[in-house]
Amino acid sequence: MEYIPAKTIVSRTKSSDWFGAEYNMNIYRGCCHGCIYCDSRSDCYRVENFDSVRAKENALTLIRDELRRKVKTGVIATGAMSDPYNPFEKELKLTRHALELINAFGFGVSIATKSPLVARDIGILRDIAQHSPVIIKLTITTFDDELCKKLEPNVAAARERFRALKELSDCGVYSGILLMPVLPFINDTEENIIQIARAAKESGARFIYPAFGVTLRDAQREYFYQKLDEFFPDTTEKYIKRYGGRYSCASPRAKQLYSILAEECKELGLLYKMRDIIRSYKLGYGDLQMSLF
Repeated sequence: MEYIPAKTIVSRTKSSDWFGAEYNMNIYRGCCHGCIYCDSRSDCYRVENFDSVRAKENALTLIRDELRRKVKTGVIATGAMSDPYNPFEKELKLTRHALELINAFGFGVSIATKSPLVARDIGILRDIAQHSPVIIKLTITTFDDELCKKLEPNVAAARERFRALKELSDCGVYSGILLMPVLPFINDTEENIIQIARAAKESGARFIYPAFGVTLRDAQREYFYQKLDEFFPDTTEKYIKRYGGRYSCASPRAKQLYSILAEECKELGLLYKMRDIIRSYKLGYGDLQMSLF
């Protein structure tokens, strides 16, 4: 494991619109999942050798000192730029120890991951939930494990992520699914959406939050098209013809798929709107409790 210098790790978010997080935390830099669509490959993030995972030097000391100085507690998000449960985390336990600090200083946590390893930390997550909001978002883009290996080659199969979701929910940890990205011409099918929704319900998920499309820019677009040519012949041509150089590439079936997901979620009792998810997982904590009651 290579360690890189860092001046700060826990930073204030510009907005709490994304799952109600007030702070952001990235202990690792880079990602070895190999997902063909990853936006973090974009040049604007300035992550060299993106496929190599590096940890930030003195991460736990920095996190401890930064949390100690915060005037106001809140929810700390992790997993936006680099999965906090990469393969190295199993031994290093930097994310686990960071959660212990988050618990000790009275903060909440919002975790996005594709790894079943998150279930290892159920005990700490339950401790945090005693005083602050906790939400776990497991990304699942396809129900088809064969397709999953093409889209996310170094990630646990979808069925393993569903098992982790059930383990979390069975232990009372507020959990659900990030259904994103749903790639145009690849996994944007009615069957895929319905299968994921029903498996989510069986696994105890509280929500599914979707994005029916993908964002593409510079280096990320180049890498994505290379992989499309490798695994999905003629699909690159469809993207170029429909989207050109656009950043936001919504599925041609986005409205239809959203309606299908909404109906499934209503029938299954799952949340799918951001405001409802935030309200639900924060219910009973601090200012939100006061505003609701």
